[in-house]
Amino acid sequence: MQHVLVTGGAGYIGSHACKALAKAGFIPVAFDNLSTGWAEAVKYGPLARGDLMDRASIKAALAQYKPVAVMHFAALSLVGESMTDPAKYWRVNVGGALNLVEATIAAGIRNFVFSSTCATYGDQDGVVLTEDTPQYPINAYGGSKRAIEDILRDFGATGAIDHVIFRYFNVAGADPEGELGEQHYPETHLIPLMLDAVAGKRPALTVFGTDYPTRDGTCVRDYVHVSDLVDAHVLGLSWLIGGKGSRSFNLGTGAGFTVREVIDASRAVTNREVPVIPGARRAGDAVALVSGSERAIGELGWEPTRSTLRQMIGDAWAWAGKPPYQR
Repeated sequence: MQHVLVTGGAGYIGSHACKALAKAGFIPVAFDNLSTGWAEAVKYGPLARGDLMDRASIKAALAQYKPVAVMHFAALSLVGESMTDPAKYWRVNVGGALNLVEATIAAGIRNFVFSSTCATYGDQDGVVLTEDTPQYPINAYGGSKRAIEDILRDFGATGAIDHVIFRYFNVAGADPEGELGEQHYPETHLIPLMLDAVAGKRPALTVFGTDYPTRDGTCVRDYVHVSDLVDAHVLGLSWLIGGKGSRSFNLGTGAGFTVREVIDASRAVTNREVPVIPGARRAGDAVALVSGSERAIGELGWEPTRSTLRQMIGDAWAWAGKPPYQR
């Protein structure tokens, strides 16, 4: 069986990717410093403790496991923090990725799957975003991810590495079998914050901005189930192993929902009211981000079958009832 090094493999998306890789017949190696990830979430292969800012730890993991590919999820990802401390995002996200790409090439590994983001597109007045849409990030998080895409393209032009880039939209839900879920400190994502408010774990959900130029005044986002998302990563790995070359793909459903519509869907799933308080807009938030994902569907054969609001909220709600991960 072939190994795949999964940076951030103890985190929310990375741990789900490890499960999907194991089901596909690979041995996932979770490379993680556990600063935000959870050792409990590493269930499907070994944990390699390491840090992307430490080149020696990357080199050691690659030498020990000799992976056929690298999947790179590990990154700082708080948009608000990136607006107040951009240096941290450029130093960690871009510096760490550069260390990883150089080590990957030095180890003779050609296949690299990168977790990027729709934040690279910025705020484009609500147009449906395709892979050919110009990238104008409006925060340092999106800027750092776009810079990593540039690094991969530049190194790819030398013939040293092939890459698949996934730009995804708002990831939500939890493992349908209940083995994994979302747990961040601090939590910044709408659906888990909303469900915490429903369960009484926080007083209320703050809706940041109620005066956007949208159908109900709240911002619009495209949501994709985490299990659908990681299935695309396995397909992307097969694409690379099959020698199809470098490619970028959006991952979303093409359906945008306002914050208020997500709240309404939660009420239907949980049969409970969501306590809400209005808040000011946050710096760095776009009005609307909606994906055009025809390329992933047509070329990879990707099928986002679980990515309905009802399913994503339902799986997240089931996970919220389980004991949390422990350090």
